[in-house]
Amino acid sequence: MAIDPTRFCINRKIAPTLSLSEFFQLVHGLGLNKIELRNDMRSGNVTDGLSYDEVRELAKRYGLEIVTINAVYPFNQPDAALLEKTEALLKDAQGTGAKALVLCPLNDGTPVAAEETIAAMKKLAPLFEKYGIEGLVEPLGFPCSSLRSAVHTQALIRDANVPFRLVLDTFHHHLYEKAEEEFEGNIDINGIGLVHLSGVEDTRLASELTDEERIMLSDGDVLNSVAQVQRLERLGYKGVYAFEPFSSVMAGWNTADIEREIRQSIKILQG
Repeated sequence: MAIDPTRFCINRKIAPTLSLSEFFQLVHGLGLNKIELRNDMRSGNVTDGLSYDEVRELAKRYGLEIVTINAVYPFNQPDAALLEKTEALLKDAQGTGAKALVLCPLNDGTPVAAEETIAAMKKLAPLFEKYGIEGLVEPLGFPCSSLRSAVHTQALIRDANVPFRLVLDTFHHHLYEKAEEEFEGNIDINGIGLVHLSGVEDTRLASELTDEERIMLSDGDVLNSVAQVQRLERLGYKGVYAFEPFSSVMAGWNTADIEREIRQSIKILQG
């Protein structure tokens, strides 16, 4: 399987100890040109305190495109505080030149009716239009998540009649027990805006897995992320694949470790 390297993206979660400048330099040094920024890093903000102009200059210097900022949570509970947070992140996206902002659903065991999620999308969509930023909805496969299914998420986006697209995450796909039976006959490939990749070697039941088990790809990956990617390619997906590991083990990785893991994951994907 040959995937154009310009379709690979690195989520900043892989480099929790690196400054923004160091992260940009690392991605550039790997010959890649896409990154995802986050609002849950140690600095507490998307830009590590840098100005928007400084972030744009770094991106220009290293030839990088900021694909998304992760993430608005919980997007399907749009109270005043959530709307304020969303607008602040949209300003960050516009200011840094990020193309999209990820939306994650409530994930604490509280059910949220489909009608509520549709209403939330309708409420948020005008804000995204105001700032010229794309909304990407990411269902979370955890049993306690209020929105678990990729196919159902796309249906809700259609029902809301908003220009949002789906983030498909290979980890969350694995966690949702009905994902495989729903997927191939019902997924709208053109409605996928981004794919998140990670790997898990822990062999416990899927319902017991957490973000802590998410590492990079390996031959022992129980998520079958490579097979998931192969299917997406066969179905005609032409978009971006972003590596998004979460494990705390990465806090002990140095630059060489990060580079090695990214190169190895790409090699595994390329077959």
